[in-house]
Amino acid sequence: MSKPFDMELFLVGVLTGSHSTRQRHLRHAKAIQAAISNRWHKDNPWIWQRKHLAWFLNQHLNQRTESTRYYYLLTIHLLTLRLGKPWHFKVVGQGQHL
Repeated sequence: MSKPFDMELFLVGVLTGSHSTRQRHLRHAKAIQAAISNRWHKDNPWIWQRKHLAWFLNQHLNQRTESTRYYYLLTIHLLTLRLGKPWHFKVVGQGQHL
């Protein structure tokens, strides 16, 4: 049995800011990881595709407040920065489409 992916170790190079900000990003990254793992059985960010993160922002978080989605968007920006991907996302509100 393999060890679970260590999200903290994955993000350590791109995490900046206060301790509470870093902890929030880690908490959000682990929530993103869990949701994608439950939906697509992909718990390793290195194998995620853009569609996985877009789904998380625009479907999984669609009942959350705008501010919550914004903070998750910031964490997704850190994830894409760490992955070295040129992906850009926007939070789609209710009634809007990608």
